[in-house]
Amino acid sequence: MYKLKQSINKGRAFVRNQPLSVRYGIDGILITGGVGLAVNNNNLFAQRLGAGDFHLSMLQFLPQILMLFLLIPAGLMADSLKNKRVMITAALVFSGLFFALAGGAAFIPLRTVYFVLIFLALANVSVGMYNLSWQGFFPEVVSEAPDSRENRNSVLTFRAKMTMFVNLVIPLAVGAILTAIPGHDGKIAAHQAFYGLAAVMLVANAFHFRAVRATSPSPPKRVSRAEMKEAARRMVKNRPFVIFTLLILFFHMTWQADWTLYFIGQANYLYMNELMLSFAPVAATIAQLITLKFWSKNNNRQGVELPLAYGMFGLSLCAIGIIVSVNLPLAIGRWVFLAFHFIGHLGFATLALNLFQCLLKVADQEYRSLFISVYTCIITLSNAIMPVAGVALYRALGGNRQGLIYAFAIFFVLRVLAGVLWLIRCRYSKIREV
Repeated sequence: MYKLKQSINKGRAFVRNQPLSVRYGIDGILITGGVGLAVNNNNLFAQRLGAGDFHLSMLQFLPQILMLFLLIPAGLMADSLKNKRVMITAALVFSGLFFALAGGAAFIPLRTVYFVLIFLALANVSVGMYNLSWQGFFPEVVSEAPDSRENRNSVLTFRAKMTMFVNLVIPLAVGAILTAIPGHDGKIAAHQAFYGLAAVMLVANAFHFRAVRATSPSPPKRVSRAEMKEAARRMVKNRPFVIFTLLILFFHMTWQADWTLYFIGQANYLYMNELMLSFAPVAATIAQLITLKFWSKNNNRQGVELPLAYGMFGLSLCAIGIIVSVNLPLAIGRWVFLAFHFIGHLGFATLALNLFQCLLKVADQEYRSLFISVYTCIITLSNAIMPVAGVALYRALGGNRQGLIYAFAIFFVLRVLAGVLWLIRCRYSKIREV
């Protein structure tokens, strides 16, 4: 026991001596690996336990609804903590626990699907709490100064690179293993093993994060009615924050609406098996990997705001990919879908790198965690509603191949509009700066 403790302490000391980019790179590998193993399981696992289209949409809806009730209190709690790292490690431990319970829910004989939905919802809420506290803690650890050797853009770029490598491996591995395993029971057991491994990686990240320390910690703020009123007043009067939030909300609505429909299109109309389903996230990851360095350097030239439009316009091509591919013979349509998915994600790295940095630029520094909580709460509300709204639109348009095509045509037009509005905002911001 003593030797184990000694080894753990040596491991922490080793991590503390690494550059910030390496420390956050390890975090990226563990969180992306853990959540990726679970997320690549969720729809198929639920389907194999008897879930229908409604249940699949609930996989998105339930966690977001729970998050809505917790985000604002979590933001207030984060601002009041002397060390936000405590909240990060707790969220990671709980997310691992609930993913493990979701895997074990298959042993429950009655209402199995509902238990899976509940545990996955709680796990995803815990991951959401991790993201919120991580965003509040990150500016306290990493400097914004562009002349710093390890500024926010460089650290986020390295972390994104590590997460993309994991996103490349996980879907392929999960898809290949599930395809190779015969029989319903064998596939269920594989899903459960993935959830167990996800839990181990998330708990390991909780231990890893104990070696990450704030260099410029924000002083804890006691929550009072006067402080709440002041924060609300600043938020309403912060025009850049309000405009940013409204535009990004509109973009997310056009994107989130097809999350469940995308899976329906792949599974029900392109008839992709587990391995073929894994090709789409792999194609997206390869597209991001080969463009990440370019977009990171581009941020130093153009700033972090304008390049977001490239990511928005790129995702509009994914909608076109579904429309075109479901109208072609299966042997061709599947590869055409993957080609559009790849091209559509060539600009996606801008969203991974720039969105959070843009938020930090418009958030009030004194009430940063609360501003991030409110922004996340608004996006979460959209995330709760839009996948269900997307399925409802698909059903209203016929719930068939033609309905799917019409729905994605609408999403395409709205995403292009979101990109145009963002360009107008960037142009208006430059004029005001001049």
